[in-house]
Amino acid sequence: MVGSSADDATVIGDLQKLPHLPVNLFAIVMGMAGLTLATIRFESASGVSASISLMFLGATVSVLLLLSALYLLKLVKHPQAVRAEWNHPVKIAFFPAISIGLILTGTALAPFFFQVGRVVWAAGAILHLAATLAVISAWIGHRSFEPVHLNPAWFIPVVGNVLVPIGGVGFGFVEISWFFFSISVVFWTVLLTLVFNRLIFHNPLPERLLPTLVILVAPPSAGFIAWMQLSGELNAFGRILYFSGLFFVMVVTAQIGRFAKLPFTIAWWAYSFPLAAFSVATFIYADVSGYPAMKGVAYAVYAVLLAVLATLVIKTINAARRDEICQPD
Repeated sequence: MVGSSADDATVIGDLQKLPHLPVNLFAIVMGMAGLTLATIRFESASGVSASISLMFLGATVSVLLLLSALYLLKLVKHPQAVRAEWNHPVKIAFFPAISIGLILTGTALAPFFFQVGRVVWAAGAILHLAATLAVISAWIGHRSFEPVHLNPAWFIPVVGNVLVPIGGVGFGFVEISWFFFSISVVFWTVLLTLVFNRLIFHNPLPERLLPTLVILVAPPSAGFIAWMQLSGELNAFGRILYFSGLFFVMVVTAQIGRFAKLPFTIAWWAYSFPLAAFSVATFIYADVSGYPAMKGVAYAVYAVLLAVLATLVIKTINAARRDEICQPD
């Protein structure tokens, strides 16, 4: 995974393609940071050293720095292209993936470089609050949105707030973490209703957006992790969150035949973070519940996560070599 950044830089770094650098590339950072956090849990459960998670962390930081530098360059040189993405009814939801990448990376840094992680997490939390307010303002201030534009990626801006407490409690920001958690729970309920209305009563999702269905797994899974950080106990609400996440995993698994027929795009990275969040949640559930079988489930989910991430990295590198990344829509 570490070597992938150089290959990507060769293609993505081509300045002629800079206007077409999509903001949803930051889903790669989310997936890699999620893998790092899941690996930390795996190493803790297995009693092995943290060498693997440290390697994944290095790769995550490298990709975050690369993509941040390139997108900042795009903002400076091609502000109209960034503005077009912001005004796009679907792409706007991916802008907060930048701040989420910072939040997750800061959380993953904490076991190794606590103070650095705290600063990165704080920067991400502040940026994400600003992004949340900006996206909600755009949602309620524009009248160009239609039901066809709604898809599970709309969870990213506001429900993504649930990720703040995962690191925030350990960094000492308990009340701030409750603030972000409250936002996420309320908007998860609202958006889940809207998304299912869209999926059931309107035209099916277009092929390019089908991978976003996996995002349904992320809110309850990450919500369970955050709840355990905030409450410290496995109670009824925690169980509801975890088993909701498990159910959505089943729902997504039932669609695997449709996913297998899709051509590879960067949208496939939508598979990564939700699965990583469920992996971390399962390790935590196995630990606090004391059920021996759950530990086996946690290892199985982690193995699937590794396989999915390895597949995504290989396909991304191959797509970059074929000049299929950063192309006009």
